[in-house]
Amino acid sequence: MNLNYSGQETIAAPHDAVWKFINDPASIASCMPDVLSSTVIDPHTFDAVVGVAVGPVRGKFTFHVTLEPQPDEKRLNMKISGGGFGSVVDLTAGADLTTTNGVTTLDWTGAADMRGPVATVGGRVLDTQAKRVITTTFANVKARLTPPG
Repeated sequence: MNLNYSGQETIAAPHDAVWKFINDPASIASCMPDVLSSTVIDPHTFDAVVGVAVGPVRGKFTFHVTLEPQPDEKRLNMKISGGGFGSVVDLTAGADLTTTNGVTTLDWTGAADMRGPVATVGGRVLDTQAKRVITTTFANVKARLTPPG
């Protein structure tokens, strides 16, 4: 099953702060929902164990996440692969960064390919869960980067 998403997020923080944050594996792992544990492998890679509950498929999935910052510091690509319980998930995502008056905008896209029991749950259930993960992750990034008040 294939799912595709795109959107735009604004963060009330300068480019340098956002760029540094989204390129830090520990920071990104801490913003993803349902992460039970994470291990930073190197400056652009981490592994995460995630609690998954999609329809009747429940348990722990293990994911390998690679951050691929582009040299111009205006685009970050991300690859996530892994799974559990006979299911496989591969995700590619990217975000273009622009900053105006201290506010950084991320124009992002993502495409996921799922195989195995998790894919048999159905598009509606998967779509709902994927949107929850995306929304929660961006909300956590914003909260960590936006000054209080």
